Amino acid sequence: KEVIASIPVFSVFITLLETPAMSEIDTAKTMQYQIQRYIPLPAEEVAIEWLKVGEREEERGGKKQQVLLVLTPKEHLQRYRNIFKMAGLELKFLEIESFSLARLLVGSDPQPTLIADIGALYTNLAIIDNGFLKYNVQTDFAGSSLTQAIARGMNINARRAEEIKKQAGVLAGTEGQELSTLSYPFLDAIIGEIGRVRNVYERDYNGKVERIILAGGGANFPGIEKYFNEKTGLPTAIADSFSKINYPPDIEPFIKELGPLLAVAVGLALKEE
Repeated sequence: KEVIASIPVFSVFITLLETPAMSEIDTAKTMQYQIQRYIPLPAEEVAIEWLKVGEREEERGGKKQQVLLVLTPKEHLQRYRNIFKMAGLELKFLEIESFSLARLLVGSDPQPTLIADIGALYTNLAIIDNGFLKYNVQTDFAGSSLTQAIARGMNINARRAEEIKKQAGVLAGTEGQELSTLSYPFLDAIIGEIGRVRNVYERDYNGKVERIILAGGGANFPGIEKYFNEKTGLPTAIADSFSKINYPPDIEPFIKELGPLLAVAVGLALKEE
């Protein structure tokens, strides 16, 4: 009956701010002021969360702190509360899905990681550095976009297109030429967004992305990790959501497929009260 649920990235505003190092009290006051710069809503209509996620020294010797600012319209939060109340469930906590992914797929690993969660309607790109979410954006390129492109290009219905996508994957050669031609623009669009996010983060925040983890239903596109690795030059892996939990042996045949799909859910389940 108890539930921990995630909020999609498009329902919140997330930004990484750099300010002079200061006390928590002064940081809280600064964050209140920053709201007016980013959200065209009265402060009382927004839930504010902030988290210090890093610190660095400037060339002149001063210290800068990195603060992740998260703003969520309270009406969104109330909508979730109403949904679970009507379902007869007790909502214990709401969490942005990127935090769930970071907990499960990166944890305390200090290696700077870009998580690409390729869903049906959008792709969430999150950079995790030293275990902290540092940068987060979304793009409209998603799994359903590819399914529709295959359906139109091969003149078949969406259900058949989805089956072909899952079975064939990133093909090359004569047999898979038509599917490859349809797939590459979609994959390259996501890779282009990854490159843009990576460049902005590395330029503005002195970080360096060292690997990519793919999650979401789109990560089950056969061959996608190899294609991303070749195009980005970064080691790429598919989310292994069940590596940190015990599960019944009889679901072992489905683990590989379920892992990317359930990454956010398993990350939520690992959250401590």
